[in-house]
Amino acid sequence: MLFSSSIFLFLFLPLMLLGYYGPCRLLGRWSRPAQNLLLLVGSLLFYAWGEPWFVLVMMASILVNYAFGLWVHAQKSRGKSTRVSLVLSVASNLGLMFVFKYLTFVLGELGRLGLSLTVPVIELPLGISFFTFQAMSYVLDVNRDRGQVQRNPLKVALYISFFPQLIAGPIVKYETVAEEIDSRRETWEDCSAGVCRFLVGLGKKVILANQLAVVADFAYGLSPHALSTGMAWLGSLCYTLQIYYDFSGYSDMAIGMGRMFGFHFLENFNYPYISRSVTEFWHRWHISLSTWFRDYVYFPLGGSRVDRRWKHIRNLFVVWLLTGIWHGAAWTFLLWGLYYFALQFLEKFCGLGRGWPKWTQWLFTFFLVNLGWVFFRAEQLSVALPYLHAMFTPAAGVWDGYASLFLTDNLPILLAAVLGCAPLLPWLGARTAHWKGGAALARDLCCSAALLLLLVISASFIVKGTYNPFIYSNF
Repeated sequence: MLFSSSIFLFLFLPLMLLGYYGPCRLLGRWSRPAQNLLLLVGSLLFYAWGEPWFVLVMMASILVNYAFGLWVHAQKSRGKSTRVSLVLSVASNLGLMFVFKYLTFVLGELGRLGLSLTVPVIELPLGISFFTFQAMSYVLDVNRDRGQVQRNPLKVALYISFFPQLIAGPIVKYETVAEEIDSRRETWEDCSAGVCRFLVGLGKKVILANQLAVVADFAYGLSPHALSTGMAWLGSLCYTLQIYYDFSGYSDMAIGMGRMFGFHFLENFNYPYISRSVTEFWHRWHISLSTWFRDYVYFPLGGSRVDRRWKHIRNLFVVWLLTGIWHGAAWTFLLWGLYYFALQFLEKFCGLGRGWPKWTQWLFTFFLVNLGWVFFRAEQLSVALPYLHAMFTPAAGVWDGYASLFLTDNLPILLAAVLGCAPLLPWLGARTAHWKGGAALARDLCCSAALLLLLVISASFIVKGTYNPFIYSNF
């Protein structure tokens, strides 16, 4: 991965910033086209670094959706229905995802049923789910008049391939950045804030997520017969924290890099582990994905504003079925999506958790989310179910030496990760925002020193080449 290498951290991004704010800014009225071209070329090189052949797949997706965008716009301008063009657009995008992401899985499952089929080995292009959903967003938003059609294919290519969020999200809807492709305004304040946000995300990923992954991977790699209840819970908790700091860390870096170049992406994680219901959790977790399904699937189906309860239930079922499928070609992802459908059904229609004390609501929600991550993390149901069994049945003992060793060695990381799940920094920022004079200077110097220390520690982990799993390889 390019991100994991010192080339990206110490060479690629500084060079992009230097070219963007240097030579490109000196070209007068040609400065914006030059900046966009620089970002596009850099984004394609960024993707080609790790996926030299699959960059052609992404470019084909760009050209196809550029053509569909023009077609949809032309149909709307003539007052004609866009249904056929939209159906073909969605079908072509989903077809691309199906071939690379799901075809091998489907053929393999059919083979299990007795059909004699040749199962090809198809490598999954990194980030295909992200750039495909962004490509679909472009055509759908043009149809909804949420963004102007782009007649320049290079601008469509920049939107779909922009390197900060290309392979790990967030999913940026076209309406969010449609105007900023041509009319964004860069400021040093934004650039500075972007650098700070990037460093926070880098620390989340390198210092917290990667270290927690060591414990989680060890626990999930143990035989169920050798897994104590304590180690099972420690592993599940570490993965629950790992996936948050991994996903939110990448989102922070993407949002930060976007701001460095004048783009303002929406927030993607809002302290989800303080939620007091599953519904609230999904208002805070991977917001770009949940809003994508809300705007392009749930609302078009009627959402909750339907005349029959069964239709509302159907809409929830479709969204969560597709959410599970989107995450990967495995029964565990499908079951994970249906698990959240069941939880939301119980909350919305059966009153699960309603009226409970707030701390009980929070604890119960966190417990349910933690269980859900077991399905998400396990590669097969044959791993997930025994792991869940070990969490509640001490077949290999309640506690063992592995649990003691990992808890002792990783206690500082665990404590830092748990504290980071609460909005302590925003609370502290709000309490010190009114400071002036020497107090404000001291506050800013402390923040700068903390960020510098974060950079040094993160860089040392990267240079040392420590364990760096890439969860997004499934997406």
